[in-house]
Amino acid sequence: MQRSLALLLVGAVALSGCGFRDSRVNPLNWFGGSDEVEVVDESNGEPVNPLIPVQNRVSVFARPDAVDETVLVQSVTDMRVERTPTGAIVYATGIAARQGAYGVELRLDEADRDARTRDATLDFTFRAIYPENPTALGSERTRTLRAAASLSQQQLASVRSIRIVAAQNARESRR
Repeated sequence: MQRSLALLLVGAVALSGCGFRDSRVNPLNWFGGSDEVEVVDESNGEPVNPLIPVQNRVSVFARPDAVDETVLVQSVTDMRVERTPTGAIVYATGIAARQGAYGVELRLDEADRDARTRDATLDFTFRAIYPENPTALGSERTRTLRAAASLSQQQLASVRSIRIVAAQNARESRR
């Protein structure tokens, strides 16, 4: 048993030194090296990202684009920014216009993304979704909403102030 195992190991080492390295039998050669290929431009002069699929196909399983049902929260009552090792977390507390609000979020203002390098301010909108059926107004305590958003060090690099906007007011925190 020991003799056959020793002969098998010696044979394997001897064969590995032969031309097995460039053989198709070697699993390390199955994918080979990489070659540069040319990207076919299908966008008529616009830059092409091959990782984003073309969306002009019609399918039985295609879904329509989602409709944004969020509405600005009535007012922002509190805001704080806490530092973390990877950036910061922005916390906000607000009051909804009526009871039953859900899907609360702090959304970075789309129009602000290009302008934020100009004035070094990040604008968030405090948004929620309200039920379709009418709900009671309720007390302020039952309409209180809380949301948070995480920011990385790269997002905070040139920012001097963070503003949260609601329907009736806005709150701002400066460095």
